Order: sequence, then structure tokens, then C-alpha cells
Amino acid sequence: MIELRNIAKTYGSYTALHQLNLSVPAGEVFGFIGPNGAGKTTTIKIIGGILAPTEGTVRIAGIDMARDPVAAKQRIGFIPDRPYLYEKLTGMEFLQFTADVYGVSHVVFQEKAVTLLEMFALADWGEELIESYSHGMKQRLIMCAALLHDPEVLVVDEPMVGLDPVAIRMVKNLFRDLARKGVAVFMSTHTLAVAEDICDRIGIIHRGRLIAEGTLDDLRKDIKGGAPDLESVFINLTQAPDNPGEALAS
Repeated sequence: MIELRNIAKTYGSYTALHQLNLSVPAGEVFGFIGPNGAGKTTTIKIIGGILAPTEGTVRIAGIDMARDPVAAKQRIGFIPDRPYLYEKLTGMEFLQFTADVYGVSHVVFQEKAVTLLEMFALADWGEELIESYSHGMKQRLIMCAALLHDPEVLVVDEPMVGLDPVAIRMVKNLFRDLARKGVAVFMSTHTLAVAEDICDRIGIIHRGRLIAEGTLDDLRKDIKGGAPDLESVFINLTQAPDNPGEALAS
């Protein structure tokens, strides 16, 4: 569903991504982790079609993002870490606006919007202005909007920021349920416990390079002497010398 081939991104003399190759199939929750400034946000923006790579190819559900960006983006649900919302709209009006952008029919919209607002505990707030929402409510509303058109790919940046424990559990269960239905979920997060809990595979990016990729068990076994958890793997790899091979052997 998501294919990145030889993706590079440069800003002047600075290279943010170095020949990144990555694929996420249908039905998988893929966790993408790395230190601040590692290239996570750049990668997410390239997958979402917000940013064009300097080199390489992005395919979403087999569609080349550069050749047919509209068709590719129609397959994506995008949940940013800091959602921009039109605060003078009500929650329902914002969802209607989103549905219009994606070409969701009025009949389908009515049913989906009500279901999603109920799922995210926003049913009583649908007719209230977004400016009256808390941060957590805004985050839940943007999740509703991202799912309105039944995307084949869900791209999520820090999904748990501002959510209470009940909402966090609900979102984790939602991602797993979407994966069971065949959606490819690409999730960037600093919350390693969440990645450890729900991701089928995890990729670790450092200084613009994908330095490790695999299941949690794979990553733990790759560390000499093993590693008890994802946090230990992460620290071992990202705090080690520049050569990834040295990190695995240390």
C-alpha cells in the first residue's frame, strides 16, 4: 500500500533523507520512530503528498504520487500531530467540508459522520463551534475527518498527544481493527510503549537513514546480547557510533 523507493530530500546543502526505501503492506500497523530531527516529519509529509521528494518514487495503493497526486491522496487518511481546524465551523460542518473534498456522497456522509462522532465521544459536540473544543477533542475530530472516506492508507503523526487514557485505548484498538480490515497504518510516535504495543513492524530512522526495521522480536535479537524492550533497542541504536553495524555489535 505504501512504497517508498530511493527517497531523498535535500534543503540546500542539507540532506534530510538519504535514499530511504520502505514498504507497508495492506493490513499492517507500521511504527516509525527516531530522535528529534531524524527525518520523521519529512517522511510523513512526503508520504502524504504535502512535500515532494528531491529524488525517488512514492506509490500509494500502486499509484505514483508524482504522476497522479489527486488519486494517490484520495486513498490516504492523514492525522497530523498539530491539526489545523477551521474553528468558526462546528464539528459537523468541518466533517461536511472534509467529505466534500473527498467526494463522499451526502447519504454516506450522514451515516458515517454520526457513527464516527459517537465512536470518538463527540456526538454531543457536533453542533458546537470547534473553538470551544479542548485539544484532545480537536485531535479526535481530525481522526473522524481522516476516516470519513474509508482510506486504504492511514498516516498518523503522534496520535496519542492530548488524549486521555480511555481515548488512547480506543485509538489503539481502532488502529488494530483498521489493519484487520486491510488498511495500511503508518504511525510516527515518540511514545515507544504505544509502538511496542500495537505495531506489527517498526522502523527506526536516525540522521535521515533507516537504520533498523522489523518486528520487535527481530530488533531485539539484532542487538548483541539481546534487548528487553523497544526503549533499549532505540537507545542502543541511536546513541551508538555512526556505523549502524557498530551499534549492533556493541
